[in-house]
Amino acid sequence: MTGHPSTDEALLDDTLAILDDLIAFPSVALTPNVDLVAWVVDRLDGVASDIRLSHDPTGTKANLFATIGPLVDGGVMLAGHSDVVPVDPADWATPPFTATRIEDRIYGRGTADMKGFVACVLALAPTFAAADLKRPIHIALTFDEEDGFHGAPVLIDSLADAPQPAAAIVGEPTGLQVVGAHKGCYEYTTTVTGMDGHSARPSEAVSAIHHATRWIDGLLGLAGELAARAPADSRFEPAHTTTNVGTISGGMARCTVAGECAFEWEMRPVQGSDAGFVKARMAEVEAGLAVEMRTVYPEAAIETEIVCEIDGLEWDDASPAIDLMRSLLGGDPPVGVVAYGTEAGLYQAAGIPSVVWGPGDIGVAHRPDEYVEVSDLASCLTILDRLPDLLTDNG
Repeated sequence: MTGHPSTDEALLDDTLAILDDLIAFPSVALTPNVDLVAWVVDRLDGVASDIRLSHDPTGTKANLFATIGPLVDGGVMLAGHSDVVPVDPADWATPPFTATRIEDRIYGRGTADMKGFVACVLALAPTFAAADLKRPIHIALTFDEEDGFHGAPVLIDSLADAPQPAAAIVGEPTGLQVVGAHKGCYEYTTTVTGMDGHSARPSEAVSAIHHATRWIDGLLGLAGELAARAPADSRFEPAHTTTNVGTISGGMARCTVAGECAFEWEMRPVQGSDAGFVKARMAEVEAGLAVEMRTVYPEAAIETEIVCEIDGLEWDDASPAIDLMRSLLGGDPPVGVVAYGTEAGLYQAAGIPSVVWGPGDIGVAHRPDEYVEVSDLASCLTILDRLPDLLTDNG
């Protein structure tokens, strides 16, 4: 006689099937995701009591906010993002947009970051709906988290008249470890406009590259002062705010003075005042460079575009979100911190206490052959399946 799979096995099988479908959507950041969101809406039809969509100005990218249970304040928001980072298929041993199981791992772009968590949540949605919830469970799914956190602010603005969650779990890949704080993520593109000319007569031109490197040298020169500014009780490693210049481009040829140079940079503040410190010091550097440049070429300029300025998730040991995780996990689980950024800081700033917790290893995210352990997905399901028990009373 062939036995029937247990409820746990059936739930895991459903999760893996959902993950297959999610990975098949090549939802790279800054590309349309409406097909993926429409698929999720169909999946939640008849399960959610309310579904709200919000869009970017082009209408090609969407956020989803679905409520399961009563339309009242309180309850828990399970939050994820739909987008993934780009891939070069040549670097992969398996097709990046096909969920491939090899032994006890599922490979594919987004398996860890963070469609594995989303698959667990969607698989559990019918279970949540069948419970006699007195407080709701919300599912949030955003666009373009991986390139500037563009979707979450739109989602937050759309929820002014929606039931307000009492806590949020942001399902980034933490290896199922509770994360109670992370650094901010401030990203910029700076463009230096000079005047090109022949390299044999450089004093008659204004090198955008030379002035860009001096600007960058000023930024990197703040490292010692930022280290000295680190709070004595900083939980981060490294303990202080860091900066990084990730890309730089400009110029036409070795024999030509570069008329333009652009570079992308970031800082990861451990405290809000550090961002102001960096901006003030770099404004001084920039002012000095601009005077020099405009002496030769009055139209010279240094302009910085804000890609995103996302505050960190601030530590709060009394956070309802951390209390929620203690209830779900039992006992007093360790609560850590990370240096990378998530949408949790945005939700906290909007009045939703947040924690970061989910299946997968951040060490394989954004890399070729990204994967999630099947055992992580099974554990995630077990923990999230306890949510209804916490929300079926009026306490």
